[in-house]
Amino acid sequence: MAISLGTSNTGGRRGGRRSFGPAMAEINIIPLVDVVLVLLIIFMLTAHVMEFGLEINVPKTNPGKQSVEDLPVVSLDKGGDIYIGDKPAKNIASLVEEVRKRYPGVKAVYVRADKNTTADPLLKTIAKLGAGKLEVRLVTQPDDGK
Repeated sequence: MAISLGTSNTGGRRGGRRSFGPAMAEINIIPLVDVVLVLLIIFMLTAHVMEFGLEINVPKTNPGKQSVEDLPVVSLDKGGDIYIGDKPAKNIASLVEEVRKRYPGVKAVYVRADKNTTADPLLKTIAKLGAGKLEVRLVTQPDDGK
């Protein structure tokens, strides 16, 4: 911000300085644009580093037919904790009610589980969702053949 402080308008010089009149009340735009551009560059460089959601390491399989629909995702982490979307579920007993409450009218869900999850919580989750008349679709990663 540039501000000019003037001295009295006597016309004389004091220390080699001249009087320029009243103070400027304008914003200097150039430093503002510089700061905004630097922030934009910082956000562009760090955007790819930020990841969203839970870290679930799903098993790799040979791909079948590709079918992608916009359905709710029920996730199980390594410890067997259950999440609906990115929010934790209260418990397995109220899992179907929570899915229907958050996603009304849904008929199917994706279930993705970490490959290190024991079979017990995964099977209980699939059984509970199946008993609640929800179609269960398991999520895997395509195996690249290595």
